Amino acid sequence: MTSRMAQKPAYELFSKDTRAFVYGMQTKAVQGMLDFDYMCGRKVPSVAAIIYTFGSQSITKMYWGTKEILLPVYRTVEEACAKHPDVDVVVNFASSRSAFSSTMELMDYPQIRCIAIIAEGVPERRAREILIKSKEKNVVIVGPATVGGIKPGCFKIGNTGGMMDNIVASRLYRPGSVAYVSKSGGMSNELNNIISHTTDGVYEGIAIGGDRYPGTTFIDHLFRFEADPNCKLMVLLGEVGGVEEYRVIEAINNGTIKKPIVAWAIGTCSSMFKTEVQFGHAGSFANSEMETAVAKNKAMRDAGIFVPDTFENLPALLHDVYEELVKKGVIIPKPDQTPPNIPLDYAWAKELNLVRKPSSFICSISNDRGPELTYSNVPISKVFEDDLGIGGVISLLWFRRRLPSYATKFLEMILQLTADHGPCVSGAMNTIITTRAGKDLISSLVAGLLTIGTRFGGALDGAAQEFSKAFDSGLSPRAFVDSCRKANKLIPGIGHRIKSRNNPDLRVELVKQYVKKHFPSTKLLDYALAVENVTTSKKDNLILNVDGCIAVCFVDLLRNCGEFTLEEANEYINLGILNGMFVLGRSIGLIGHHLDQKRLRAPLYRHPWDDFLYLS
Repeated sequence: MTSRMAQKPAYELFSKDTRAFVYGMQTKAVQGMLDFDYMCGRKVPSVAAIIYTFGSQSITKMYWGTKEILLPVYRTVEEACAKHPDVDVVVNFASSRSAFSSTMELMDYPQIRCIAIIAEGVPERRAREILIKSKEKNVVIVGPATVGGIKPGCFKIGNTGGMMDNIVASRLYRPGSVAYVSKSGGMSNELNNIISHTTDGVYEGIAIGGDRYPGTTFIDHLFRFEADPNCKLMVLLGEVGGVEEYRVIEAINNGTIKKPIVAWAIGTCSSMFKTEVQFGHAGSFANSEMETAVAKNKAMRDAGIFVPDTFENLPALLHDVYEELVKKGVIIPKPDQTPPNIPLDYAWAKELNLVRKPSSFICSISNDRGPELTYSNVPISKVFEDDLGIGGVISLLWFRRRLPSYATKFLEMILQLTADHGPCVSGAMNTIITTRAGKDLISSLVAGLLTIGTRFGGALDGAAQEFSKAFDSGLSPRAFVDSCRKANKLIPGIGHRIKSRNNPDLRVELVKQYVKKHFPSTKLLDYALAVENVTTSKKDNLILNVDGCIAVCFVDLLRNCGEFTLEEANEYINLGILNGMFVLGRSIGLIGHHLDQKRLRAPLYRHPWDDFLYLS
């Protein structure tokens, strides 16, 4: 693969055809680059792909205007370069720990001619090694510790230029005539603003980064601007520390640079301090008098560079120099153009209160958006601080309120009582058979849960509804039993295969004892027990079973705990909340049966032939 240096002028780093890789999963920066491309009227996105070494090869969705496009994501530089030979720029968002190794690897691919290293904190020795190799490989390095650069109408490095409204305000969507180079990324934004208001706009801007050993220096980029016929005026924003400004002076004195330069070295206030001051950048420290900003500004002014008295006068001076070039015909201002509107991302527009959209779903029981997860507005830390337990969590998530402690204990009692009923019931059998067929936990659990219905588990809902209806309508226990007999239907919650009045179900006794002791009222339980007296007079095993007992006690709880109106209590029963309690409780047992069969290493089950009556 041959280098692309021969295909473009050496002075041209970026054009409307520039294609780049973004190294690192920086989707916001990528979207910013694509929005800039779209605003500039580019036909093809500047970002060809993302290189993300920690993931797998995939794609990521981005926007091109209002349309969604797919960008490939590669794990290796080798694969990305092989798939996109037209790419010659890399925006490297690797961390300071891996910026060195990733940049050194990228420079081994001849198609790469420019790398912007965004990371701060790259060790100086590593930065020097990058610098040496970049000279050998003829690769232009922007950074480290840089925001990047921008060529209006053509290409934007990462987050350079800020938000789209700032880019529009600085007219960076189309090229001007003024190119600048700065150490500071933050000040490059200020230069964009100044240049846009005092001239016909920015032609290209580069922030080389504030470290001691940047990959390229002021003079490197000023030489490019000097050679570029579309650049008519240059701006240099230096700072205290280093001697790079003197190299510019030397180039002017020997005639290498002929185009006018407006310049300023920041940090003139350093002379006011009694001790040496380290300014923001690693390289902004004067080791001698000649490295002070005052000395640099004087030397540049003496060399014929346009240097204002203060930074505040820079815009006026720049405007004067620009107007003089216009008068001479060196710069011919072009009519401004209106950029296309960039659609706001929905999340951003909503944050700015610019749009409203009806919700597709409503959740009234939990919220995970704040600093702490909440259940019905109760922080999760409070759930544990008050020791609400599983019953308390159910009360918050199912009923959207905090029930009294006796009520939450009753909920937990239901879960304990309904957790399992042996291996022979349909749900447990389904779970066991599915497990022995080699299926996973969730498949086996679901197989058991799918059997829950009117015949298995459904007695709770049915008992609550039927007993409540009879009680509320004023039917006597005997009249209720007679009405069911006439309708030829069984009473839900009444009857047991094994247990009887003389052999009571201990689970029912536990529930009755707890409810009688703690509930403020047990009217429906008393009514059900009166019905039991009628049914057992006919047959001893027609007792109030555990499902029926739990059901009527649950209704008593909802109606009399003081937290619900009668309408709310009836609504919860009709919603199937008792069935939910059975599902939750029985899941404990079904999971137990799955684990039991796994632990026993039970083989595949096949039902015996002699248990079937074959009719064919």
